[in-house]
Amino acid sequence: MIVNLSEQHSLVSNWVSELRDVNVQGDRMRFRRNLERIGEIAAYEISKILPYTEKTIDTPLGTHNSKVLMEQPVLATILRAGLPLHNGMLNYFDKADNAFVSAYRKHDRDGSFEIHMEYMSCPNLDNRIVIISDPMLATGSSIVKTIQHMKDEGSPTEIHVVVAIACTVGIEYIKREAGDNVRIWCGDIDDELTAKGYIVPGLGDAGDLAFGPKMQS
Repeated sequence: MIVNLSEQHSLVSNWVSELRDVNVQGDRMRFRRNLERIGEIAAYEISKILPYTEKTIDTPLGTHNSKVLMEQPVLATILRAGLPLHNGMLNYFDKADNAFVSAYRKHDRDGSFEIHMEYMSCPNLDNRIVIISDPMLATGSSIVKTIQHMKDEGSPTEIHVVVAIACTVGIEYIKREAGDNVRIWCGDIDDELTAKGYIVPGLGDAGDLAFGPKMQS
């Protein structure tokens, strides 16, 4: 299942347009905040399909049977670019457990690359709902590797992927390698991917725009 949050012409499409705009990208705080906002909206939309239960709440004047989340999800993100998006979801799922993954592209001289995973910190994932965030879903390789690694560590009941911009190539790769039961929530979808694996028109390097340029390995 794919959900494009910009299809309804909501504020999400405004925020995505600012993420893309070279005349706005120089404001790192604004860039991070727009990613955070998209994370908040994605968390709200995902919350609509999570399991709920009734709980009797004591009020100053009586009791009320309220609907509350049956369980908190596990919020996972891929460092470093995923942090603002992750923080947005954490603003809403404020009692959630968290997982952090270090996965990056290791480029070769010929322009090809492999995904290297060096670190993962996570709670027990057995029978948990997992939401993975990363601003850009380009080739889908890092997301698929993260999902596979998490499945090796436990047995999640549901996996959701939240991204600001997705490419159709990456979406199809996730469906093929990780299964159709992975739900993808995105701020927008682009169709083109360069030979080096960058989304066009995309927005550039989300990590650099959020936190500053890094040394190239």
